[in-house]
Amino acid sequence: MLDRDDVRQALRDHDFGTVFRLARKYGGISYQKIADACDIKPDRVGTLARGEGRITTVEKVRRISDALRVPGLMVGIAPREWESRCDAVHGETPTPVSAAHSVEIPSIDDEMDSLELGRRAAASDVGNETLIRLENAFDTLAVDYSKVPPRDLLARTRRFLSYTTQLFDARKTLAEHRRFVTVGGRLALMGATLQIDLGRQGAATAGLRTAVGLAKQADRPELEAWCHETDAWRSLVQGDYARSLALSGAARRLAPKGSSVAIQATAQEGRAYARLGRSRETYDSIARVHRYVSRLPATNRPEHHYHYDPDKSTSYTATTLSWLGDPAAEDYAREVIARLAPAPGARLTRRAAVAHLDLALILLARDHLDEACGTAERAIGSQRVVPSSHWRALEVVKAVESRRLPEAASLRAAYENLRQPGTTIT
Repeated sequence: MLDRDDVRQALRDHDFGTVFRLARKYGGISYQKIADACDIKPDRVGTLARGEGRITTVEKVRRISDALRVPGLMVGIAPREWESRCDAVHGETPTPVSAAHSVEIPSIDDEMDSLELGRRAAASDVGNETLIRLENAFDTLAVDYSKVPPRDLLARTRRFLSYTTQLFDARKTLAEHRRFVTVGGRLALMGATLQIDLGRQGAATAGLRTAVGLAKQADRPELEAWCHETDAWRSLVQGDYARSLALSGAARRLAPKGSSVAIQATAQEGRAYARLGRSRETYDSIARVHRYVSRLPATNRPEHHYHYDPDKSTSYTATTLSWLGDPAAEDYAREVIARLAPAPGARLTRRAAVAHLDLALILLARDHLDEACGTAERAIGSQRVVPSSHWRALEVVKAVESRRLPEAASLRAAYENLRQPGTTIT
């Protein structure tokens, strides 16, 4: 059995040769097969296995990593000097040797690659341990959703998706296949959600279609419901409120009664009704959400993106009421802000930034203009508003501009800076 500690130590030491030899040995991959896949001579493979020589392009390292069936693992530890030109296929920027050797492999990716080596050492099929750890990996991604930059989390999600794709043809029992398809669908959904956050609509559509297809294949209506709920949020962001209502309704009908997705779908309906100015239906949705939340069992992972909790309900209510112009939104928004207040010197969380936008919007409606502008500036200037919520920031900016307030120019500048492609959301 492969000692995974050996792999982790080799990664820490940037020991390309050791990881190369372990992957080749436990994968049963010949030098000739690696040479053919990477378009290099067989004797060159032996040189690389000893950690000698250099590799001159990112593409070459990726092809070696793929041939060893540990996708992406070798990129951060290869002994190389990048060519001065960029890799046209992947759009990589040239990286000097010193920077390449300082690359830190995220622990979750280390775990995934070590898992693959262990799986191949034990058997050629997908076993219970592999499935459990893939399921746990998805849960980790869902927990990290609220605190890790979308681009970074998407990179991690893509690696797990690539890994699951490779295992689709591996031997499995029917029960294992259903679990495997389910976790693949969940990962596809997470990827689509992150694409929406980044404003990449084409990729988001493709990801949602894949997730729906896998949910149906695995006969997981709850997963399919999450796909529709996610698409309902996207439609809301895009201003297609009728479609958002339709998708929310489809999600509710598929969702198990009282489940997190049933509550979230009801919340999306309420948001769509609020944007349409349909007060009665909005208040009815809010009441149902609060009623459902009161019956939810306690969760030990309230930050999990796919677990509903009372704190999310408070944030939802603040947003929905602020869109209606209901003064009650102020108390809800202040409650969220107080609960999520950062430590001195720390930055706002994403949910706190959104609560500041909610508060600013309702303060403007109530003519509390100075506090409204200060609250909006803190939210927008925090750089914690993801691209899918930029429209909410713009809504506040336009409201300030319409009143010709002196803070309008600085708020507009902060908003334009937020929209810059290079802006880091952390």
